[in-house]
Amino acid sequence: MDAFLDYLHRFWSEMVARSDGPMTFRFFLQPATAFLLALRDGIRDARAGREQYWRYLLHAQPEERKAAWRQGVTATMRILLLAVVMDVIYQLKVFGDDRRPIETLVIAILFAFVPYLLLRGPVTRVARHWLHG
Repeated sequence: MDAFLDYLHRFWSEMVARSDGPMTFRFFLQPATAFLLALRDGIRDARAGREQYWRYLLHAQPEERKAAWRQGVTATMRILLLAVVMDVIYQLKVFGDDRRPIETLVIAILFAFVPYLLLRGPVTRVARHWLHG
């Protein structure tokens, strides 16, 4: 149990430390790119008359939900890969050969995929109002 608590302490302290130092621009670049993707897909949803993405994920049938989730992951795959590559470069600069794959995954999800999920629905709502007056 102590080893796990030590790991969690190191994990969170290193996550907080990432906000300073080399490559901090990625914390702006990744959410900005996710926003642009959400903008593109939200406008497409509004033009097609589809429901807001997040709401659709919550209320769809399991097979439809799986397809919608896959579509969202596919739409953000480039930004997820960019987030992973940038974090690996950061780790090489800061930690040398010591890898932290869980931190890389958390960073990619928090700064690339979550903003996409949170923004696509509101973009759809605004685009629907703007397009249909």
